[in-house]
Amino acid sequence: MKTHYVDLIEQTFDFPKDEFNFQDGKLTWNELPLTELIEKHGTPLRISYLPKIGEKIDQAREHFRKAFKEHKYIGTYTYFYCTKSNHFNYIIDKVLEKGVSLETSSAYDIEIVELMIERGKLPKDATILCNGYKDDRYIRNIARLANSGFKVVPIIDNMGELNRLDEAINVQCDIGIRIAAEEAPKFEFYTSRLGIGYKDIIPFYMRNVSKQRKFKLKLMHFFINTGISDTAYYWNELGKCVNVYCDLKKLCPTLDTLDIGGGMPIKNSLNFSFDADYMIGEIVGRIKDICDENKVQEPNIYSEFGSFTVSDCGATFFSIIDQKKQNEKERWNMIDGSFMTTLPDTWAINKRFIMLPINNWEDEYERVFLGGMTCDSDDYYNSEQHVNAIYLPKFREGRKQHIGFFNTGAYQDSLGGFGGIQHCLIPKPKHVLLDRAADGSLVDWVFAEEQSSERMMELLGYLPQGELVRK
Repeated sequence: MKTHYVDLIEQTFDFPKDEFNFQDGKLTWNELPLTELIEKHGTPLRISYLPKIGEKIDQAREHFRKAFKEHKYIGTYTYFYCTKSNHFNYIIDKVLEKGVSLETSSAYDIEIVELMIERGKLPKDATILCNGYKDDRYIRNIARLANSGFKVVPIIDNMGELNRLDEAINVQCDIGIRIAAEEAPKFEFYTSRLGIGYKDIIPFYMRNVSKQRKFKLKLMHFFINTGISDTAYYWNELGKCVNVYCDLKKLCPTLDTLDIGGGMPIKNSLNFSFDADYMIGEIVGRIKDICDENKVQEPNIYSEFGSFTVSDCGATFFSIIDQKKQNEKERWNMIDGSFMTTLPDTWAINKRFIMLPINNWEDEYERVFLGGMTCDSDDYYNSEQHVNAIYLPKFREGRKQHIGFFNTGAYQDSLGGFGGIQHCLIPKPKHVLLDRAADGSLVDWVFAEEQSSERMMELLGYLPQGELVRK
């Protein structure tokens, strides 16, 4: 009878698979020596494998290239990165190296854009899309960028923004309009709070936008919170959006672009299956078909991919420090960190990541629960990839057991409050960046050490900035 952990994985999944492999009894990911990295840097540990960012951008561009060719689509495709998914400099640098433009969602995003322009990393002819609700500071920063001669496209989220932008911007400027899509049936409200309703867009254009001499309507923005998915809900919302685009295009000759927000799904299990070529091909084909039916030229396409760009570059590692047997059925493996603070999406929206042990694959396995170090009963992780169960190599006293959570590169640091105060004062883990040199060799460097007690007490006001605790 096969009772080793490696047997369980090979019987349950198609393994090795994609970036995962198994060598000398240990897991590898993107050919990275995970055990060596953990032994060098310790746990808890977050790593960012930077070459993955460029790979994902190239993949998306290839999906659209093939779709355009298949459907004889006349138009251009442009990839935008949503900065809110991960604002860190090492991410933005890699994105800009691939010639990708940026989509912003707040006033402070604009200041990052200006810094990248100043450093010569973002060309002056790059297009900057400005989404989100725009307060006074955001309006001022957008205007400063536009008035300096940069190609910024504010996307109108509510009708009042047009007048406020008019007051602040004193040059010719392209603008967009966001459609307020209907939310998925599981939501407690019917219509997204963001954007302008389907029925209000054309009256708003005729009454306000068409009378503007300063602004030209360039694009329509379509965003689905659930992301791109092969569901009746997604196709219905896309169809309504493209039909509104066609109706508006007949009235507005400057409108020539459809901005598709909401990214492609992220792998959350070794069983993950998503045919991106089919989905992108279907999206492009349906846009073209609806435009042909309306005798309207198909639009240029923008996509806004945030999580898709950065999720796969991130991984988070913990060690099992103890096992608590609460009753005959429950074995709790306790990690040296917290799910609530380090991977907040697991707690807030019940998000699942690919979770695998790093070592001891040739040992027998057992069913366990994973618990975090905070005193909160919600600080645990439960997996769906083994039918609502987690299986790990059997816990043995005095033996190291490391586990990894993969595709954690989007949102977790931002939502967890990087460098701030965490629940129960659990420190932020050490963060290491990895890249490949020109010869293919691995280069790693520490972006941030594990948060210290001194830093926490500074933030809490117990110590003046920079003062050290006397030991």
